[in-house]
Amino acid sequence: MKKLFLASSVIILLGAFISLSGCKEEDDNNPQPTVTDIDGNVYHTVTIGTQVWMVENLNTTRCNDGTPITLETDGWAWTNLYAPGYCWYENDSATYKTTYGALYNWWAVNTGKLCPTGWHVPTDAEWAILTDYLGGTGVAGGKLKETGTIHWQSPNTGATNETGFTAVPGGYRLYQDGTFDHIGSTGYWWSSSEGDYSPLVWGRYIYFNDVIEDRIITFAYCGYSVRCIKDE
Repeated sequence: MKKLFLASSVIILLGAFISLSGCKEEDDNNPQPTVTDIDGNVYHTVTIGTQVWMVENLNTTRCNDGTPITLETDGWAWTNLYAPGYCWYENDSATYKTTYGALYNWWAVNTGKLCPTGWHVPTDAEWAILTDYLGGTGVAGGKLKETGTIHWQSPNTGATNETGFTAVPGGYRLYQDGTFDHIGSTGYWWSSSEGDYSPLVWGRYIYFNDVIEDRIITFAYCGYSVRCIKDE
């Protein structure tokens, strides 16, 4: 009887171990949900603190109600476009779209319909929540940057991507003449928060040679990347 009891106990314990192992394996293979924009582009998501962010920069060409956003390739026309607009870096979607997403002017952000339904362009305050959770502007950039130098210029200082945010340096489009700059060295992202004077708007930036992530105020005519955050 004792041998039978011991054998039964071993089987039960073994079964419990297998069950627990199975649960862990299922969790490990259960990534966070993806979200799809109106153009069919699929984005991964990551939870950082109390917030859920997209892991890739936005690259939709339409608002979530189906309204087209103006694709403006001409530099001078870009600076005079007082309506929702987007472009690809150097007007080259084949090279830059998949990795860096689109660059949008702030009128596209201000539609309130740029991100997929249930998501939105973060406010300056929401960016601040992320930054503070990561320890402040002096260190947050390193925790947000994609590691390595495939997309970031060397030395990509302090990049750990421990958040899974995977920030990439999509550069920007200048408001003065619509030319492009800073691909590979700097990432710029819009907030949905205006400054004290129109047409100034708050954004965020991260450099290739620093661990800083901080606020920047810029003109609405600039072309910046967009990261969407999930509605609460």
